[in-house]
Amino acid sequence: MNFDIIPAIDLRDGHVVRLRQGDYAQQTSYRADPLRLATDYAAAGAEWLHVVDLDGARSGTAANFRLIEALAGSALQIQAGGGVRNEDDLQRLFDAGVSRVVLGSVAVREPERVQQWLADHGAQRLCIALDTRAENGVWRLPSDGWTRSEAPTLEELAPRYAAAGAVHVLCTDIHRDGMLAGPNLALYAHLRRLAPSLQVQASGGVRDVTDIRAVRDLGLAGVVLGRSLLDGHLDLSAALAC
Repeated sequence: MNFDIIPAIDLRDGHVVRLRQGDYAQQTSYRADPLRLATDYAAAGAEWLHVVDLDGARSGTAANFRLIEALAGSALQIQAGGGVRNEDDLQRLFDAGVSRVVLGSVAVREPERVQQWLADHGAQRLCIALDTRAENGVWRLPSDGWTRSEAPTLEELAPRYAAAGAVHVLCTDIHRDGMLAGPNLALYAHLRRLAPSLQVQASGGVRDVTDIRAVRDLGLAGVVLGRSLLDGHLDLSAALAC
C-alpha cells in the first residue's frame, strides 16, 4: 500500500486559512493564492491536494465551489469536501473534476445514504471523514464544521463503513487540529484495530518528518499536512522523501 503525503488547503471566503481545533473564531489567514499554492505543491512532487470548503462545511452551501473547480483543473488530483449534503452536491464536485469527494456531516448523520453512494459511485471516489473529539472517554463525531454534536461514535461508524466496502477514511483528532502538537498515534492505532481494512489518512497536529514516519509506521495510508507547510515548519519536498 502506498503512503500518500497530501498537502491541504482550507478555504474560507475564497482565502487560504487555518483554524485552531476547528474553531471558526480562531482563524489564521494566509496571503497565499490558492491556485499558486497548488502549483507550488505540484512542483514539489505532490500528487494529491486535500481541499476543504469551510464555509460549506458549516452552512451546507458550497460557497467556494468555483475555486475548487479551478483547483481541480490543476496538475494535482483533488480530494475535496465541505458542504456535501445530497446527491446533487456530490455529482457537482465529480463533474467539476474532483477525483475523490470527502463526506463528513452526511456520513455521520446519514450512513445509509452514504453506503448507497459507495455502491453507486465506487469506494475509490469517496473518502469518509470520521473527524473526532474525545468527550468523557468517548470518541464523538461532530458535524457541520465540527460545530454540532451527533450521537454516533467512532467505534460505531468505522466498522460499519468498513463492512459497507468503504476504502478511504480521513480521521482528524479535532483537539490537535492546527495545534502542531503531534498526531494522536493512540487514536490511529485504535482506529486500525476497529477497522483494519480501511485505508486511513491521519490529519491534525503533524509537525515534522518524525511525525510523518510515526504515522506511516502505524500502517496508515497517508497523512494530510496543513499548518506545518503553511507556517514553514515542514518542507513538502522533505516530507515527500519519506
